[in-house]
Amino acid sequence: MATTARRGPYFCGIDAAMDVVSGKWKSLILWELHEYGVRRFAQLRRGLPGVSEKMLVQQLREMEEEGLVHREVFPEVPPKVEYSLTEHGVSLNRALAALGVRGTERIERIGAGKVPVPAP
Repeated sequence: MATTARRGPYFCGIDAAMDVVSGKWKSLILWELHEYGVRRFAQLRRGLPGVSEKMLVQQLREMEEEGLVHREVFPEVPPKVEYSLTEHGVSLNRALAALGVRGTERIERIGAGKVPVPAP
């Protein structure tokens, strides 16, 4: 499967890092898996209102290729698939933490409020 990541050449480290989390949903998938741990596909979809099934599948596949997400398939009927962060994904989340703090400050500064997070 072809990936949308550029894989270089990059202008700088930030360019390379942002290539990994490009798109609207990847950073939110990272947050969801960090916040709640192991999640099944339907749980991820409920936790990310507005994402289509097709887009979520695509983003998860790209993140798996990049080594951010681990996908475990259990041989059951119906099939059970669970997603979790890899050590690389955990590390990337740590790097994005300061950006999250900056975003929270912006939310408060402009009075935008946060989108309600559905219960797990």
